[in-house]
Amino acid sequence: MLLLSRSANCQVGGFALVSIGWILCSISTGLPQWRVWYLNETMLSEPSIAFIGMWRVCVYNQTIKAGNAKECHEYTYHDSFVPWNMRIIQHLLLASNIFGLFGIVATIFALRNVYTGKVTKNATYNPFVISAFVNIIASTFVLLAVLCNYFSVIHKVGISFPSSFHIPLYPPNQRTGIANVLASLAALMFLGSGIIFLSYASPVETQVYPDV
Repeated sequence: MLLLSRSANCQVGGFALVSIGWILCSISTGLPQWRVWYLNETMLSEPSIAFIGMWRVCVYNQTIKAGNAKECHEYTYHDSFVPWNMRIIQHLLLASNIFGLFGIVATIFALRNVYTGKVTKNATYNPFVISAFVNIIASTFVLLAVLCNYFSVIHKVGISFPSSFHIPLYPPNQRTGIANVLASLAALMFLGSGIIFLSYASPVETQVYPDV
């Protein structure tokens, strides 16, 4: 049992990676800073900044008299003005969060089986294989969401927000936001944990037999 426990030490690190990756993925999903739009100034205000997220948009108006003013509007994929590329990202992020959470649960069960001796020393199968593939799938979904958002920015895809939002269809300038960075880190951690779990070797596989 001690040998089995030692062979799973790296997988504990993989569990830490998938846990942090899932937290970062969840945070990035709720952040509005997926796209940063720089809007033109008006006679009564300085240049404004709009943070375009997957579920809400926040506009920061720096008025001459009142200073900074923040206004946020929430939306879902049921709203007709949400473009198809954002709908795809919404579904990818939701799926990645679900797969990431399932990966955490599967890893907990696999670690419990190893450390409690339910995986015998003669076992040749990998108890972490389910966790590995689930985390790799989550990594793929997050990466696709990041790439889809990135290409939307470089191709300057506009969004037809309702007139009450006071946001133009196309901004003069735009860039990707911090949510992209967090999601990219989450994808790397999901992938890293999946590779670690796939690299698990049972004591039978790692045992070296002397030449006869």
